[in-house]
Amino acid sequence: MATVTRHVLAPIEDVFEVLLTPDTYPHWLAGCQEIRAVDSDWPAIGSRFHHRVGLAGPLTIADHTKIVEIDAPDLLVLEVRARPLGRGRSEFRLVGGTDQHGRPSTRIALDEVPIGALAPLTSVLDPLIRSRNIASLNALVALLNSPGRAPAKAAQAGGEHDATSA
Repeated sequence: MATVTRHVLAPIEDVFEVLLTPDTYPHWLAGCQEIRAVDSDWPAIGSRFHHRVGLAGPLTIADHTKIVEIDAPDLLVLEVRARPLGRGRSEFRLVGGTDQHGRPSTRIALDEVPIGALAPLTSVLDPLIRSRNIASLNALVALLNSPGRAPAKAAQAGGEHDATSA
């Protein structure tokens, strides 16, 4: 199980909003190149956003990600696809709070596991998934901390700099 955690000085609602906005994914999710479309009923259970994943240009694959479970602002579970490589289940768990100075902060835990045909390879894929997710959560925190990002109330204050594995 590839679980990665990260803390950010941002309210839990801001973090959840970014996770729920498909257009942000190419800015923080390693490998996501472009959002092609979003279902009109997004973010309903079963709704999808359609994307291109891969390295770049002709080395990308068109596929989709769908919502499996949602409990705002604490939980978002997605089924991710990148054919022909396979499918995965990504679970974002958020815990809001405050730092020692009373500023809003959020603990982000991302747990991702291969499902379907790739499930038997979980132990082999975990180090790769963990590495990708550390890079992704670092980029997510950077996006949340970027000046001028709306809503940027507490997010501009900054966050811790090292992702950790759980």
